[in-house]
Amino acid sequence: MTRPPVLAHQRFAADTAAFVGLDLAARFERIHATNLWGAETSRAGLGSETAATARVAAALPAMVARLGVRTLLDAPCGATRWLPALPGVAVIGVDIVPAVVEQACLETGGDFRLADLTSDPLPRTDAILCRDFLVHLSFVNIAAAVANFRASGATWLLTTTFTGWDANADCADGDWRALNLTRAPFDWPPPVEIIDEGCTEGDGAWADKVIGVWRLADLP
Repeated sequence: MTRPPVLAHQRFAADTAAFVGLDLAARFERIHATNLWGAETSRAGLGSETAATARVAAALPAMVARLGVRTLLDAPCGATRWLPALPGVAVIGVDIVPAVVEQACLETGGDFRLADLTSDPLPRTDAILCRDFLVHLSFVNIAAAVANFRASGATWLLTTTFTGWDANADCADGDWRALNLTRAPFDWPPPVEIIDEGCTEGDGAWADKVIGVWRLADLP
């Protein structure tokens, strides 16, 4: 199946030269400052707009209740406005972009912290929600982030995967490509649960986008 390119990839490709020599923090600060991924209502990209997050927002409260989650790390928190109320769950948001953390604190008064998910110590929580982020990282930094998630002591990882995607490719940090985390080089086991996002981008070409749930202890 041929799939159309997504806007985040197209816009990154057009601006590639501006990222030469930038470290991870500087890359994501530039993406945020320039609204590089091109969404009209969210600097975190099309996947963070209201319509794109509706199914996840509706399903997440029941899912975290089933998993026994009392503390959740939203990592990265990005456009945190879409996250639904989670009764009985303490939520901590972390992001590598200072402006994102400052804005989230001002808008919500919640617990938001500056952190590089690939290297900084993370607060211990029952679960980590990492939606629409690993798809923007190189293989090296995906491995670093997942190792850091495991080191935090969390039990569960909730993250984006594309169930019908066959071959995973590497990319520059800040670019975008689909990932199927059950395929090489990750070879994760099947998720214990999924949330079907009902993705309509590309006229339904990316409809296999889901949030998968894994026990961090089960990952290779």
